[in-house]
Amino acid sequence: MTAPLLLHVYSTFAVGGPQVRFAALANRFGREFRHAIVAMDGNTACRERLDPGLDVTFPEVEIRKGDTLGNRRRFRAVLAALRPDALVTSNWGSIEWAMANTPTLVRHLHVEDGFGPEERDRQQPRRVWTRRLLLRRATVAVPSQVLFRLATEVWRLPRGHVHYVPNGIDLARFAVPRRVNEVPVIGTVAALRPEKNLARLLRAFAAVRTQRPCRLVIAGGGPERAALETLAAELGVAADVSFPGHVADTPSLYAGFDVFALSSDTEQMPLSVLEAMAAGLPVAATDVGDVRAMLAPDNAAEVVAQDEALLAAALAALLEDPARRALLGAANRARAEAAFDQEAMFAAWHALFRGLPLSQARAA
Repeated sequence: MTAPLLLHVYSTFAVGGPQVRFAALANRFGREFRHAIVAMDGNTACRERLDPGLDVTFPEVEIRKGDTLGNRRRFRAVLAALRPDALVTSNWGSIEWAMANTPTLVRHLHVEDGFGPEERDRQQPRRVWTRRLLLRRATVAVPSQVLFRLATEVWRLPRGHVHYVPNGIDLARFAVPRRVNEVPVIGTVAALRPEKNLARLLRAFAAVRTQRPCRLVIAGGGPERAALETLAAELGVAADVSFPGHVADTPSLYAGFDVFALSSDTEQMPLSVLEAMAAGLPVAATDVGDVRAMLAPDNAAEVVAQDEALLAAALAALLEDPARRALLGAANRARAEAAFDQEAMFAAWHALFRGLPLSQARAA
């Protein structure tokens, strides 16, 4: 029997949370599914994370930015030609494919992981109405309770069509012995994009650096790297800040941190926070998405408003108290073990890919 074909559409298939999650799912399910992946911007860097034994293709699709009606026609032709068992779209950047699938040609699974800076503070009415119209017959998966409420209360999608599926983490992979640093290291892992507001983290670090010796590691790639390096120099902390770029061996990276920092303006259920928890790290973070609910309750004091002074205070408090860092790190690891083991995530996504009710979810 031929394995089901899933057509996945991303605005980009660069390395990021949704793409890394998909790679973990695809690798776990192996050849039980065939995958075709479309990256709207042509960036397929995350393919490096896919097992070479998978049945994965990257079909060429003509995409013209701004040509909505033309794209709808071309995308519908692709759907008719490929006849996938399911169309799996990701976030607003793939919404033209939902339009192309109206009226319905194939089963549609839409995954909403969060928003860019243009929807950080409020939902755009045009997008709300578009989602309400185009996603009302789709199955919709979201990784955060914030997004679940938004999808059901603001977009007014049928509650029975919207599923909360929290991200999971490979806990064993992050059970790496921690390194002992002579000077404490604050670390973050993020795409260097505006919504991550890493300038806020740099300014907070500069304030903390005046109080005690410490270092900052900002791992990840993206368009803001040059501007962030310039800002570090302007703040006089360039010698204490490193930008290693994309790091494939993330468990070893986290093992070198003493504190994990998140400075974003918008998140939902950030994979980097899950990884930090699995690595047994305390977290200082802005209060975005489900971050507060994700962390161990004792870590709540270090989840602060989107303010660099408050973030600096949270970082300083953790750096000054090694015993509290150890307690919070252990509590976060225990919280990850109790709530975010990847096996539950795999079971839920297996059912979603198969088009089955989540009540029939089983480990793959």
